[in-house]
This record gives sequence, structure tokens and C-alpha cells, in this order.
Amino acid sequence: MRANCVSVVEINAARIRIADHVRRTFVEPSVSLSERAGQPVHLKLEHQQITGSFKLRGAMNAILSLDDAALVRGIVAVSTGNHGRALAYAARAAGSRATICMSELVPQAKIDGIAAEGADIRIIGKSQDEAQREVDRLVAEGGLTMIPPFDHRDVIAGQGTLGLELLEDVPDLATVLVQLSGGGLISGVAAAIKARKPEARIVGVSMERGAAMYASLVAGRPVEVEELPSLADSLGGGIGLENRLTFSMTMDLVDDVILLSENEIAEGIRHCYAKERQIVEGAGAVGVAAVLAGKVSAQGPLALILSGGNIDLAEHQRLVCGGMT
Repeated sequence: MRANCVSVVEINAARIRIADHVRRTFVEPSVSLSERAGQPVHLKLEHQQITGSFKLRGAMNAILSLDDAALVRGIVAVSTGNHGRALAYAARAAGSRATICMSELVPQAKIDGIAAEGADIRIIGKSQDEAQREVDRLVAEGGLTMIPPFDHRDVIAGQGTLGLELLEDVPDLATVLVQLSGGGLISGVAAAIKARKPEARIVGVSMERGAAMYASLVAGRPVEVEELPSLADSLGGGIGLENRLTFSMTMDLVDDVILLSENEIAEGIRHCYAKERQIVEGAGAVGVAAVLAGKVSAQGPLALILSGGNIDLAEHQRLVCGGMT
């Protein structure tokens, strides 16, 4: 692993730092998916995390690593929804205030969740890159501290604590399916797991529509892609042309990438509800969807992450009742 990559030492430190502020979510076996995969399948129920997604781990670690002066000035970030909600929660817990900038593609249910945590909200443009320009302006003019959603050492280390928990709960895991977007979750989880079990396979899962990290991996460098609406809206957005950490960590540590159609993602959402009795958003269901679509080849126990549950309930009802994408 490259010298500037986040290490398991940093991940262990993050685990101690955030222990009193996040849930240690459960891992449960899935009978139906185990039958489909021909291997034991375990589900990490991270959608039951406080604020409804894994993002609280990284946001809380980053907030708790700041000094008092930064907390007084306030926090700002761009988000597709879940990072913003987690950051708003963590900032309020630390006595600070967060400003969250989002594009018009972010679902209203996620905007409402962020507002409920007391954040200031700015809706800017039709892409995460446009919203990021507003973040840059607030940093330059208002002195706010930026905590990006993925390309940040403390954020990656916080997300990596999920990998440590997975290894403890499924010590014989052979393959882990991890949501692939900006790379914060998969970088942290891969660093944690491969430090202890280097033979384990880490497979990224994303959508066919606008998967920026996948396009960047194919190109061999960070590239821009058109940001498109998707059921897996949390996986949208670019990775940043000046990406410092997650692109190289994903290149080094991830063994394969699976892309899913919108209909396959919808099937994942429906399966989680009908068979697993879990309400998850599109991004949270992509690991399940990959197994259902027959796109996973695993030799040994398989772990999936239900990464988030912040879905509009009317949309969820429409999908589980057979609505089209």
C-alpha cells in the first residue's frame, strides 16, 4: 500500500475515538442469499446506524479530531445526502454548526433529514461539483472548515472501523461487497480487512449510471462523468480531479468492480424488504442486488453492507409494490 494511504493504525485510533458516539451494528446471516450465492452470506446492518448510514463513523471521527477554534468557526461540506446528515449530527453533538451544500439531484427526504439535524442548507446546481464550488467559497470567505465526504484521512479512518467489526463478526470471510462511490467507505474497509486478512477479496459495487470512480479506474486517473439520476443516489457525484487518497487506495486495494442497472438495484431494495425485513435505500441494496443478479463469484463466506436506509418511504412503497424504475 502506498505511503500516504490511511493505515490500520489510524483506523484503530478512530475506533477508540468514536466508540461512545456510534453504534456497533449487527451482522446477520441471510438464508435466502446464501442459497442464491452457494456460500454463507452475512449482512452488516449499517443502515441501522445513528443518522441512518455508515457516514456517521467518518463524520464523527473528523469532527472529534478538530480543535476548538475550528468548531467555533463552523463546518461545511458537499454531500449527496448521507454525509451531510451525519456531519450535521456530529457537529451539533460537538457544539458546532454545519453548512451542507447539495445539488438539485439530492432527494427531498435526505434534505429534510439534514434540516432536522439543525444544519444550514444550500442547494446549488445540478451536480456535486457545482455544489462543491459553493463550499470552496464559504471556506475562502467565511473561514469555515471543510470536511469532504470521502477524500479525507479522518473520514476514511472512521469508515474503516466498519471493516474491523466485520472481521470480528465474520472471521472466515472470503469476499466483501462494498458500495463504491467516492471511495471513502471501500478504502477504509479494504485497508482494515487486508491489514489483517490480505487474501480477502474486496469487490466494489456501483450503478451503471454515472459511476465516477469506476470510470476513473478504467482511465487510470480521476475523470469527470455526467451525474445522472439513480435509485442509488448516494453513489452519485465525482471523485475530484485532485483526489489525494481514495483513488489510489481503491486502485491498490480493490480486487474487482460490479456495475448494476436500475432494475437490478430495484430488485435489491425489494428483496431486502420481502426476504430480509429491512428497509434500505438504493445504495444500501447494491450488494444484495449484485448477488441476486448473479454477478458475484465467491469462494467462501461473503459479507455485504446494507450501508444506508434514508429512502423516501413513498418511493420505497412504490418500488416494493412492483413499481418500475
